Amino acid sequence: MEKDLTKGPVLKTMFLFALPMILGNLLQQCYNIADTLIVGRVLGSNALGAVGSSFTLMTFITSVLLGLCMGSGALFSIKFGQRDEKGFQNSVHGAFFLIAVVTVILNALVFLFIDEILIFLQVPSDTIALMREYLVVIFWGIAATFLYNFFSCLLRSVGNSVVPLIYLGISAVLNIGLDLLFVAVFKFGVAGAAWATVIAQYVSGIGIGVYALLKYPFLRKKFSFTFGSIKEVAGFSFLTCVQQSVMNFGILMVQGLVNSFGSVVMAAFAAAVKIDAFAYMPVQDFGNAFSTFIAQNYGAKKNDRIKSGIKTALISVTVFCIIVSLCIFIFAPQLMGLFIDYSEIDIISCGVDYLRIEGAFYIGIGVLFLLYGLFRAIGKPGMSVVLTVISLGSRVVLAYGLSAIPQIGVFGIWWSVPIGWILADITGILSYYFIQRKMSKNPL
Repeated sequence: MEKDLTKGPVLKTMFLFALPMILGNLLQQCYNIADTLIVGRVLGSNALGAVGSSFTLMTFITSVLLGLCMGSGALFSIKFGQRDEKGFQNSVHGAFFLIAVVTVILNALVFLFIDEILIFLQVPSDTIALMREYLVVIFWGIAATFLYNFFSCLLRSVGNSVVPLIYLGISAVLNIGLDLLFVAVFKFGVAGAAWATVIAQYVSGIGIGVYALLKYPFLRKKFSFTFGSIKEVAGFSFLTCVQQSVMNFGILMVQGLVNSFGSVVMAAFAAAVKIDAFAYMPVQDFGNAFSTFIAQNYGAKKNDRIKSGIKTALISVTVFCIIVSLCIFIFAPQLMGLFIDYSEIDIISCGVDYLRIEGAFYIGIGVLFLLYGLFRAIGKPGMSVVLTVISLGSRVVLAYGLSAIPQIGVFGIWWSVPIGWILADITGILSYYFIQRKMSKNPL
């Protein structure tokens, strides 16, 4: 199932590699949505707000691990493109050790400071007990997140995007089934929803790990790596980790601001964010596939193919985002109605406002995902950090500043999102233009 992305028609090669990744994360979003839908319908709006806020928190926490895995994956892709088998092996072993250590530390910290985290997030008093109950369970799934993301990035780096899809599909179906069983039948409450997610995560994480060990015998050999390989992995992974962490920390700060507006806005945001993530998730995955495509061709020094890939990806993302933006704008009320009973008019109305404002500018986030992938693939992950700081920094500043104006209120939070995307896009495009000019004889 390995795929050499340095050969074949650009559009077909990129799309076929991206498709399993897109389907996989759509499945993941499906079980996230199922989790939210079941909790909202069975347990009510307070439980929905608690689970929704917990999702934002977990996204931030696991973004540290995801960033390390994505950065390592870019390095694996370059080694694969260079046909450097020994370097590939050392990089994989070194990356596993590094990220495993970070996982243990991170897991210990979140359990130690769970109450301080809840205070920081400004969780309303009528929701805080439910959110703590959910988090105490869901934190046990952090190690599973590491396993799945590490081995999926490893497999994708060599062009295998199908196997991660298979294990994610198994996990998604299991999660939905356990959600219905634990929440709707056994009445375990929000803790039941958390246990359903954790069990499903371990099934996918352990399963894909076992597959990788069986598929690649060198992974079962003596576990060894050099200081040089650790340093190289850290060089690629650290800034991608920072980029992912900054991005999601900004979102976490916005979540805290949303919570301060009360349980109605909190519940609306919880549902709308799930719809939002589902809508633009395909372009995020396409951006990750695009990054692997660029990294392999960068390692193989195929600059003309890189240029063609950039042009093809930009056109594809633009068309997709325009179509999705129209769909979200038209069907926003119906989509909110999936999570919230139509009698909750205030919650649905608030969620529709969010979706119609942010959804109109999906092209902004689509281009930004491509820029993240491009800079990561060509060994300039620092630019991804810069773009994230601009995108999320401006979003946080504008959200807090505009929402404090009585005439604007919560709409200031919604409008801050697309403004941040656009500012980062402009910066990234100009930066890439100047990089090309400085390296005119060999653009990448």
